[in-house]
Amino acid sequence: MKSIVGLLGLGLAVAFAATGATAQRQPDPTRAHDPAIIKQGDTYYVFATANGISMRRSQDLVNWEMLPPVFGELPGMLPTWAAEEVPGVRNIWAPDISHFNGKYHLYYSLSTFGSNRSAIGLATNQTLDPADPEYRWDDQGKVVESFPGVSTHNAIDPNVVLDEQGQPWLSWGSFWGGVKMRKLDPSTGLVSQEDTTLYSLAARTSTEAVQGPNRPRSVEAPFIIRRGEYYYQFLSFDRCCSGVRSTYNIRVGRSEEVTGPYVDAIGVRMTRGGGTLVLAGVGRIRGPGHNSVLIEGDRHYLVHHYYDAEDNGRSKLQIRPLTWTEDGWPVAEEPLAPSR
Repeated sequence: MKSIVGLLGLGLAVAFAATGATAQRQPDPTRAHDPAIIKQGDTYYVFATANGISMRRSQDLVNWEMLPPVFGELPGMLPTWAAEEVPGVRNIWAPDISHFNGKYHLYYSLSTFGSNRSAIGLATNQTLDPADPEYRWDDQGKVVESFPGVSTHNAIDPNVVLDEQGQPWLSWGSFWGGVKMRKLDPSTGLVSQEDTTLYSLAARTSTEAVQGPNRPRSVEAPFIIRRGEYYYQFLSFDRCCSGVRSTYNIRVGRSEEVTGPYVDAIGVRMTRGGGTLVLAGVGRIRGPGHNSVLIEGDRHYLVHHYYDAEDNGRSKLQIRPLTWTEDGWPVAEEPLAPSR
């Protein structure tokens, strides 16, 4: 596959304009949207939507250093397949980072805002350290896609979870028919050609098959972890990308099987609108959502963005310890660093 280093420097979607994002690279590492976290060695890395896919690192989860954008600075180019497959696409967002089969896998979203003509792409790397001679993002192409009038889902907001056997699974979804899942081929990172089942993991209603953006029953941005005997699916409900008017909030359900069914704390299936509240906006913190979860032994951290009501509604990175109730439900604690 061709290397795409420097080929994908792209602007934010129109929706992010309301958050105060600009067309220039943001030097402030606390400015982030859709954060995905991973640890390599003693260093934490967060990938996020900001001027394409931004990248930052830290050794304490509090002080962050900006790194060059994954796919280069603006102006830049999409890979040929993306421009051909998703006409009109100009943006790249909502990354997910995982490690399996000896490589780092960066999944990312391509779409036009408000449409479900979308695709999820994949780039791989041997290392996350830009100073390493082996550092290079290699394009692996399209993973899944969706089409208006054909697909009941929207192929953005990817997330990979490894099951108890180390088998990778890809979940994704935003609005429309909710959250879906496919089994991956661990050798390629692409969808399995042996198991072609499309699993449904979550939706806000059980009857409405198609929804558009900014409608009241939205669900998106899945992130799944395994803890003990359960898989936990975190989701973002309600309105994103509207600065101080954002009503995003984080919900969770759990399942004994990675493919579901996921239910909330009172037993409502997530495919029928269930979801136990983990975190909602309060005070200056508006619309917390699109989270990832960092697992370090017995410690868990909720990594998410929020819109700062005291800073023109800009989107910012926040990290909170997650604790667990006696009956096994996550609780978001106070952030590691104060809002600033």
